[in-house]
Amino acid sequence: MEMLATLLPIILMFVIFYFLLIRPQQKRQKQVREMQSNLQKGDKVITIGGFHAEIHALDEDTVVLQPGDGPRLTYDRSAIREVKNDNAQ
Repeated sequence: MEMLATLLPIILMFVIFYFLLIRPQQKRQKQVREMQSNLQKGDKVITIGGFHAEIHALDEDTVVLQPGDGPRLTYDRSAIREVKNDNAQ
């Protein structure tokens, strides 16, 4: 019984740690993976480097971006941070 009493705070700390840090991070990663897998040609996106462009072409692992009439640049899908929503502007 004494051993349980000494281990209970440590177990409680791991449970709190899981629900406050690990689980929310896993949810965010899942949302980002879904967003990156649902990209479509013509979507306006922002990369992790802050580059704003429109998707010109898609491949399994890469995305070709074109900012307006500028040059076409190829990025990994994982470099896309978010899809811009024009209705929010």
